[in-house]
Amino acid sequence: MIQTVDFFTPIVDDPYMFGQIAAANSLSDVWAMGGEPAVALNIVGFPNCLDPAILGDILAGGADKVKEAGAVLVGGHSVQDDEPKYGLCVSGFVHPDKIFKNYGCRPGDVLILTKQIGSGIVNTAIKADFASPSAIQEAQTVMASLNKIGKQVVERYDVSACTDITGFGLLGHCVEMASASEVTFELKVRDIEYFADAIDYAKMGLVPAGAYKNRRYSIDKVEAGSIEEHYLDLLYDPQTSGGLLISVAPEYLEQMLTDFARSGIDTKVSVIGRVAEKSDKLIRLY
Repeated sequence: MIQTVDFFTPIVDDPYMFGQIAAANSLSDVWAMGGEPAVALNIVGFPNCLDPAILGDILAGGADKVKEAGAVLVGGHSVQDDEPKYGLCVSGFVHPDKIFKNYGCRPGDVLILTKQIGSGIVNTAIKADFASPSAIQEAQTVMASLNKIGKQVVERYDVSACTDITGFGLLGHCVEMASASEVTFELKVRDIEYFADAIDYAKMGLVPAGAYKNRRYSIDKVEAGSIEEHYLDLLYDPQTSGGLLISVAPEYLEQMLTDFARSGIDTKVSVIGRVAEKSDKLIRLY
């Protein structure tokens, strides 16, 4: 059994979309471990001053995502709160021999990411009324996208390690995975897929506080070389409902990318680097 829980405050104005994104984020941990979600419970905080219809829309968004995931929503719990909060407690199952671990990367492996990054920076731009309609649409689509298809592609192969990218940012999760695997990740910064306009917003300084916290935590483990500051901001950007980071042997790469292309996945898949023997730094950026 896999058990997980996650919830947060609204990151978009539309209540139904907020419910979808929060549910997708909560469900992601199960797929990141190679499992399938089975049962979900709502977790709700809601203020008395808001129209209950807003809560209804949030719950409808979450319920639709749980249904899309193939799980069953069986109830939940709500409390009065000054700020809206929503998420899920999710139970899932995985065969003991087929669990995806977030360690075990092998030198020579390639690193694949199943969603573009930069959602925190785009959301910051939205709050500042700088975001373009296309950037807003892409961010909402990607954050609400389930990692179900990604997991179904990945499980056909002998995956060394897998995790989902969330609040610690891409580099935070890479540091965690590389450290536990006793290897070094070599990442090609410009091969990584980013959200539309996210690079421009990062250059403008529209960076969430969480990105700076993530950087302070692990910057001493990263060799950044001459990589520009705006790329570092993106790589440390905290993600909401981010994609799967997969470490897999290079002989599977071509067929796996073909499978992703045929899967109908609605996010951008990128090959972001490779796994090397452990050196003085856990991450090297190129």
